[in-house]
Amino acid sequence: MKKHLLVLAFSFVSSVFSTLQSNAAIVTFGSGLNSFNMEFVTIGNPGNAPDTTGTPNPAGSVGYTYGIGKFEVSRDMITKYNAVFGTANSLRITLTSLQSHGGNGTNRPATGVTWNETARFVNWMNTSTGGFAAYKFTTPGVNDDIALWDPSDTLDYDPNNLYRSKRATYVLPSFNEWYKAAYYDPNKPGGPGYWDFPTGSDTAPTPVANGTDANTAVYLQPVLQPVRQGPADVNQAGGLSPYGVMGLGGNVIEWEESSFDLANGSVSSPRGLRGTVWNGPTQDLSSSVRYDAVPSGLDSTLNGGSFRVTSLSPQIEPIPEPSMMMIMLCGVGGYIAKRRFKKLSKIAPI
Repeated sequence: MKKHLLVLAFSFVSSVFSTLQSNAAIVTFGSGLNSFNMEFVTIGNPGNAPDTTGTPNPAGSVGYTYGIGKFEVSRDMITKYNAVFGTANSLRITLTSLQSHGGNGTNRPATGVTWNETARFVNWMNTSTGGFAAYKFTTPGVNDDIALWDPSDTLDYDPNNLYRSKRATYVLPSFNEWYKAAYYDPNKPGGPGYWDFPTGSDTAPTPVANGTDANTAVYLQPVLQPVRQGPADVNQAGGLSPYGVMGLGGNVIEWEESSFDLANGSVSSPRGLRGTVWNGPTQDLSSSVRYDAVPSGLDSTLNGGSFRVTSLSPQIEPIPEPSMMMIMLCGVGGYIAKRRFKKLSKIAPI
């Protein structure tokens, strides 16, 4: 009986543990005062079926578990990259000012970043944490095009993706990785599948200037005076996707790693862009719309050129706080002790 109670008790603890765990991992980059945390949401359900109704077609099938940034990369992250690495190596990334659109607060999204600059930033994320560069550069300019990985790059070369090193941990999201994080729902009523909009809905989210309410997104905002709205802070960029990722629709448009033709075979090929901008139209949030721009340029001076990061390492799930763990164990232990005391008291009352 006691053994049975112990099994039940620890099964209960394990169940609560699983419930309390967050599908996210927080990783620190930089150093000292110039460090920052990036939160990655785990995108599971590997081997999911692709969507055959959106653009491109098919899209969204990913054969592995990965993480994706819960939020868009912020201005603060770029500023700290510049402080600890970029400026000293002539790889400083220049951001477009948002001063006339609400200010350049630290949590505003990075804007005006070219694809080539995002690749430099992601390479630093890898090498500064003891890993390997994701993208191959053979020239020194921050906005120079990458080179393709080739068979002589034995440890990095992946014939299925000539842009991305197979040793990299942090990368730009491929079109499939971005699409799955935005539109796929493993718990969709009627069975796993895809929504039309990245807030878990087939109807357009409510447009807002900022906030975190479910089924909202930052789009359709005014651009002219006297009200000149800009993008929201990255952690106030609307409702979450089914996996729990914010701002995949609206706020600022985001670079994909993938070339628009999906071949990843030319370093100068236009790259895909998803998600629309803070003043963009409704249709741009949908799974059927995808844009492109050359890797050394932007789709527009202000609105384009933002991004988020994919992590290819297994996500480390946080454990409950020690105090919560003690409460659970003490509760279980007390329950078992109480049952044992009752049993003994029947044999030898005191």
